Amino acid sequence: MPNSLYPNEILYLKFPKLISNYSRINPDISSLEVQSGSLANISSINGSKKHSTNHINKFDKKYKNNLNSEDILELKKNKNKSAKKIRKSSILDTKDLLIDDTNNFYDRAINNYKINKNKKKDKDKSFNRVSLYSSGEKNIDTDLQVSLPSPLSIQDLSTKLNIPEAELITYLFLKGVSVTINDFIDTSIAKEIALNYNFKVVEDEYQANEFKEEKVSSFHSKSKKTKRSPIITILGHVDHGKTTLLDSIMKTNLVEKEYGGITQSISGYEVEWLYQLEKYKLVFLDTPGHEAFESMRLRGAKVTDIALLVVAADDGLKPQSVESIKYILSMKLAYIVVINKIDKIDIDIIKIKKELASHGMVTEEWGGDSIIVEVSALTGQNIDILLSSVCLLAELNSFTAEINQPARGTILEAYLDKKKGILANAINQEGTLKLGDFIVAGKTYGKVKSLLDITNKNVSRVYPSSIVQILAFSKPPQSGTIFFSVSSEKEARQLTSFNDDTDLIKLDMLKSLNKKVSGDSSSNTKQLSLILKTDTQGTLEALVSSLAKISQEKVQINLVKADIGNISSTDIELALASDAIIIGFCINSSTYIDGLIKQYKLIFVTFNVIYNLLDYIYKCMLDLVELEYEKIFLGEAVVQTVFFINKRSVAGCLVKKGKLKKMSYIYVYDNNAIFYEGVLTSLKRLKDDVDEVLTGNECGIMCKYDSWKVDNTIKAYDLKPKEKTL
Repeated sequence: MPNSLYPNEILYLKFPKLISNYSRINPDISSLEVQSGSLANISSINGSKKHSTNHINKFDKKYKNNLNSEDILELKKNKNKSAKKIRKSSILDTKDLLIDDTNNFYDRAINNYKINKNKKKDKDKSFNRVSLYSSGEKNIDTDLQVSLPSPLSIQDLSTKLNIPEAELITYLFLKGVSVTINDFIDTSIAKEIALNYNFKVVEDEYQANEFKEEKVSSFHSKSKKTKRSPIITILGHVDHGKTTLLDSIMKTNLVEKEYGGITQSISGYEVEWLYQLEKYKLVFLDTPGHEAFESMRLRGAKVTDIALLVVAADDGLKPQSVESIKYILSMKLAYIVVINKIDKIDIDIIKIKKELASHGMVTEEWGGDSIIVEVSALTGQNIDILLSSVCLLAELNSFTAEINQPARGTILEAYLDKKKGILANAINQEGTLKLGDFIVAGKTYGKVKSLLDITNKNVSRVYPSSIVQILAFSKPPQSGTIFFSVSSEKEARQLTSFNDDTDLIKLDMLKSLNKKVSGDSSSNTKQLSLILKTDTQGTLEALVSSLAKISQEKVQINLVKADIGNISSTDIELALASDAIIIGFCINSSTYIDGLIKQYKLIFVTFNVIYNLLDYIYKCMLDLVELEYEKIFLGEAVVQTVFFINKRSVAGCLVKKGKLKKMSYIYVYDNNAIFYEGVLTSLKRLKDDVDEVLTGNECGIMCKYDSWKVDNTIKAYDLKPKEKTL
C-alpha cells in the first residue's frame, strides 16, 4: 500500500506468517479491510449465521417414510457437517503474535501423544518453522542448536532442521548443486545450509541434545536424593598409559588382554578405597585414546562425574589430550590432571603445566583451581594420593541420585550375542532398574529379561552409578542413547513413536558414505566396495566415522553394508553381487562361511586392531589409483631431415640442449603446438644403436610417430613415478 515513506513500493515481509484465514471461519466475510497503523477490528464484523434445526426424531417409525428421496440425499450430504461444532471466531491482539509456546511442546507431546500410522501427519505435529524464524534475527536460542557430526541425506537434514525437503533442494540448486531427496551431502554443505537458516551448528552432540535430555528427565517424579558413588572417566591420548593406570588401581593386567595394547571400547570397573575412615566405591570408565574413537570419548565424558585427564610426562599434550580438555571445560566437569610416567628420564613437568595453563587448566600452585597429581602407573608411585584426591572431589561435590523412581541412564555399547541376542552395556544414573521393567532407548524398547552386574553376576535390580549388562531390546539401541524405564509396554511404544528417527544410526547412509555432492564429480571415479561387520555398534560408529575422513577424490568408498554380528550367508551373496571385500572387526566366521568364501574366491579379512583395519583399506584404495609421473627435463633437439628405413620414417636430428635418451618420453612440436607425445623407442648415432646422444651431436630417432617434418622440435623427459596419494 503506498504511503509517505514508501510512495511507489510494496513492502515485502521477510518472514510472513498466516495467523488465520477468516473467510474460512465466516464465509460471509468477502474482504477484510486493514486500516493504516492498526489491525482491523475483527469483532466488529457481524458474520454470524443463524442455523435452523429440524427436530425430527430419526428413531421415529415414521421418520424414513416422511422423507422423500431428495431429503435423504440432502441428509447424506450434510451428515458430517451437522456433527461439527460451530466455532467462534477469535480476536487476536498484536501482542498475541509474539507468543512462543514451543517450550511446552515436550510436556504436551508426552501427555497427549497418540500413535499415528500415517507418518506424514506426525511431521505436521512438529514445530512450526515459520514461527521459529519469524523474528528474522540471528539471536541463537537453545532450540535452534543442531549437531551435524556425519554426512546425511536431504531427507534427514530436513527432519533435523524442520525445513521442507523441497526448500533445501531449491537452495542447493541455486548454489549450483543438484541433489534429490535421497542424496547424501557432506557435513560442510549441511553446516552451510544450517547456518543459512540461522541455526547454531555445535560440534558436540551433547550440546544439541541438552534441551531434549532435560525434558526426558522431567518425566520422572521427584523424590528424596541419596548419596551415590562417583563415576570417574579416564581420558587422554593413545599410549599415554590410561589402561596401565587403571591396572595399577585395580591390581590387574588389562593391557595384555587388549589387542595391540590399545583400548577400543568403553570398559567399566569398580574399586573400593578407604578415605578418612570411610569406604568409597569408585566406578571407573576407561575410554579409547585412538582418534577414531572420538564419539566414545564424548560418550564417556557425558556420563562422568569426575574426569581423569592422563598426560604422559615424556610426551606432553597431544591432539586427543586437547580434545579431552575441550570436553571437560565445556561440560564443566570436576577433574584431576594425572601426569603419568614420571619414572621416565628427561621429562619436563613444568613444560606440561605451562601447556595445560595455555588451555585453561592452571594448577593450584600457580593460583588456579586445577588439581594435578604426578604418578607412575608402572611402579604404582602416588596412586594412593590420586585415589584420595578422587574421594576428596567426590566429597566436595556430594554426588546424589533419586533411588525411588524409574531408572534413567546411558547406553554405552550394544552388540549381538549369538547365544543371548541383543545385549546393551549401560550405566544407570538415576532411579532403580529392575527385572521386568519396560525400558526405552531412542526408537527401540523392550522388557528387561536379564541384568548382569560388573562381576557378571545375575542381579534382580541395579541402583544409580552401576554399570550393567541389559538383555531387553529386540534391536540394538544406538550407543550414547539415554534409556529410561516406563510403567507399561503401551507407554514404551508411544515414546518410541515420539522419539526422532535421527537418534538412530541410519545404515542406509553407509551405502553412500562420504559421497560428495558437487558439480565436478566424475562418473569415472573408481570405487572400493566394502561389507563391514563389527562386534559392537560403538566400533561400527568409530570405523564409519574414520572412513568418512579419508579423501575420496580419486577412489570412492562404497559401503555396501555395515552391521554388527558375524558373517552370514546373506553377506556372502551380497559380496558376490557387488564384488565387495568383506572386512570383519573382532568377529569370527563359521566353518560353513569359510567354505563359501573359499568356493567363491571372495576376499575376507578380519582385524582386532582398528588402525590395522584402516591401513588395509587405505592400501586397497591406493592400489586402485592410477600411477602418476613427475617429468624431469632431459634435452631438446631439432629435426633437420627426414628419411625412410624399411618403410619407416626416421627423423635426423641435432641435439640443441641437454641430451636425448632412449626410452625417454618425448613431445613433438610443430610451430609450438604438440602433435605427438610418446616413448622414444629407437635412437641411433650413425648406424649404431645408442642409449643417449649429447648436445651438439646428430642422431636418428624412431617412434610410433611417422609424420615428421623439417624444423619439428623434440623435447625429451625422464618420467619418475610419483608416490600414490588419495
